[in-house]
Amino acid sequence: MSTTTLAAPIRVNTAGVHARPGLGRLVAVELRKMVDTRAGFWLQVAMVALTVVVVVVRLLVGDAAHHTFQSVLDVGLQPAAVLLPVLGILLVTSEWSQRTGLITFALVPVRSRVLGAKLIASLLRAVAMLAMSVAVVAAGVLVSSPGVEGTWSDAAPLIGQSAVYLTTGMVVGVAFGAILLASTPAIVLRFALPTAWMAVLSLPAFSGVAPWVDYARALGQMTEEVMSATQWAHAGTSLAIWMVLPLLIGAWRITRREVTA
Repeated sequence: MSTTTLAAPIRVNTAGVHARPGLGRLVAVELRKMVDTRAGFWLQVAMVALTVVVVVVRLLVGDAAHHTFQSVLDVGLQPAAVLLPVLGILLVTSEWSQRTGLITFALVPVRSRVLGAKLIASLLRAVAMLAMSVAVVAAGVLVSSPGVEGTWSDAAPLIGQSAVYLTTGMVVGVAFGAILLASTPAIVLRFALPTAWMAVLSLPAFSGVAPWVDYARALGQMTEEVMSATQWAHAGTSLAIWMVLPLLIGAWRITRREVTA
């Protein structure tokens, strides 16, 4: 006669299983998503490489007296300024193009939390790229223009303005991606629409209103000089039109868009 031995039940700690992930974890996940795809990874590699190339080329041209921090910073920030919005677009549209949205929004049903995490992650990435660009520019200026008078004038305010320049550009990319939820049309619209708008505003009839609504002109001054109160007012109005309004529309669209497998 055989006997049956019953195994003791295994106790599983289920504490926190149903707790929603914290904002810090969501931001960490979104930061990871930026390098998980080949497009996102190589975009960031390209930003670093192009920054080094343009700074070196800029320092090889002209006399050492012309290699001020301001002039080199204006050039060194351009790769990040152009490519960061594309990275922001891909961060949002990948939920649909990579078909991960069903998993993401099943695990985090409150979609506004996901969008908030994407915004925070995009800002952190923009600040990281700013730090990289400033470090490359500063190292190049130290080597090429040692002891030149006025080389470092207004460095602190220019770095602060550059932070606004890159972070707002990144958020604009996130906003355009949230509106269209498709990478290709969002990237095309992000670059074509401001260019077309600038061409329209170049007409004499719009000379008075152009500084207040021309996004490229208002923000382009942030890396060129220390801005006045009037210039900041122009930038604020332009950002309300080109960043805040599209972001609100994109948030509304994301919270209501049906997600399919």
